Amino acid sequence: MLADVSLGFRHAYLDHERLTAQLRAWCDAYPDVCRMTSIARTPEGRDVWLLTIGPEPDRIRPAVWVDGNMHAAELAGSSVSLAIAEDALRLHVEPDGVDLPPAFAERVREVLFYVVPRVSPDGAEAVLRNGRVVRSVPRDLRPNRGQPRWLGSDVDGDGLALAMRVVDPTGEFVDAPEFPGLLVERTLEDAGPFYKLYPEGTIENWSGRAIPSPNFLADNPIDLNRNFPYSWAPTHEQPGAGAFPTSEPEARGIAEFATAHPEIIAWLNLHTFGGVLIRPPGDRPDAKMNQEDLAIYRQVEHWMTDHTGYPTVNGYDEFLYEPDKPLRGDLSEYAYHQRGALAYVVELWDLFRRLGMERPKKFVEYYERVSRADLVKLAWWDRDENEGRSFPPWRPFAHPQLGEIEIGGIDPRVGIWNPPLHELAAVCATQAAVYLRVAALVPRVRIGAVERHVLPGGMVRVEVRIDNDGYLGTYGVPSARSLDFNEPLYATATCDGCELADPGAAHQTLGHLEGWGRGLHTGINLPSYIGARGTTGSAWASYVVRGNGTLEVRIGACRVGFVTASIAV
Repeated sequence: MLADVSLGFRHAYLDHERLTAQLRAWCDAYPDVCRMTSIARTPEGRDVWLLTIGPEPDRIRPAVWVDGNMHAAELAGSSVSLAIAEDALRLHVEPDGVDLPPAFAERVREVLFYVVPRVSPDGAEAVLRNGRVVRSVPRDLRPNRGQPRWLGSDVDGDGLALAMRVVDPTGEFVDAPEFPGLLVERTLEDAGPFYKLYPEGTIENWSGRAIPSPNFLADNPIDLNRNFPYSWAPTHEQPGAGAFPTSEPEARGIAEFATAHPEIIAWLNLHTFGGVLIRPPGDRPDAKMNQEDLAIYRQVEHWMTDHTGYPTVNGYDEFLYEPDKPLRGDLSEYAYHQRGALAYVVELWDLFRRLGMERPKKFVEYYERVSRADLVKLAWWDRDENEGRSFPPWRPFAHPQLGEIEIGGIDPRVGIWNPPLHELAAVCATQAAVYLRVAALVPRVRIGAVERHVLPGGMVRVEVRIDNDGYLGTYGVPSARSLDFNEPLYATATCDGCELADPGAAHQTLGHLEGWGRGLHTGINLPSYIGARGTTGSAWASYVVRGNGTLEVRIGACRVGFVTASIAV
């Protein structure tokens, strides 16, 4: 039973050792449908594990990808990735335990799942062990490190690197009267005392006077989600970009695997927090998007809304941190534009909705519109429902550089960055329900019919029909037709005991086959005009065969895999 080998990821955030043990437990228990491989090794010696789920994992067929926790503190992505993996595995080993309609389940069982539950194991370990603020990876290989900057560390030796507050008349923060110890933004009405807020740690290259402004990339300058090839830009244009595209082993491992596996049709990139699905394009408005793609994303949006309540937004229209400045080197944009996948991001944990905040015009504005009242509400929620994890008490400490300060105050790991533990299982279950449905959209190539026609002279014409009865076309999302690796279907034939009258017919290009799905809101349901396509989901391969024997026909492409037929003539 899957329950017997579960290590509790739906109710806790696992460290690297326990996450690895979970993957091994599945592979040991179900070796016929589960395999783990390392796609990268980090500088600290940890493997970036990829779990493949499905029988005959080396047989090419449509696949879907899931990754999580590329940002170190976003631990819920690992739990949700593992939940999707477990539910996909359950389809093979406990099929009665998955709540999917039979037609869905049949299709999903034929899909390979590639799951990378933790893209940044070094970063996640730093966050889990001591709470240090790390964007992606806890390393800094820059040669230019002569300027004053903050180095996060556990200066008081309690095992955690949290926050420090310093009394300062020019401080931007003040204690909330409604919740002592909670720092909120200062207003004109406040009498003080006022505080500066810094990460727990020390200042490197400090003059003893001016304190540098904190920056979450100060001592860990890499953001893995800015290190991918699509629209990459250097660090002075895009903070976190790295020295060059895929300069980091974690990003390079993903790009190398994706390049070697063109069969990846859908791609889920998991982050926290916000409670939203962010879809392409991230560099242009919807009016300039492929409209066939947009209709398919509307189907995913429908499932996301139905199962999770999360809204869906265009990355360009509603999720730019600066107007008209698209993010560069983003993984989901790479997966969509360069790998031709139905790719999107989910920001897990709908904290803003939990606080009752009114939806702003652009979703990204949520992050800058949290008011003092919202923070007070969050602090009381944290105390009443989250065991006070997010706002621990302040403690006095004599800092070696700053003198008398207080340490503690803010620990956003569970309750802000990630859902509270008692809500994690529901987040896992709803996201898995959506993504199993997305997996059912992949193309599915079948031999539809074989016809034999006797010709004069004892020869036989053999015609083989190939059908795509999948939702998506054999190219994946429609815009992917233009990608050079996205080859059209072709047929190859060999004879045993017979021969082809035209040897040149042994290799035939059949072209791409459309799927039957069009997405949502395309007008097909309106019965004012006939809305069906012609036979665009089928193609024929034709051979004239001389003699008696067996004609072997293999039809497919690198994106969808191959089907074969042995035909007696």
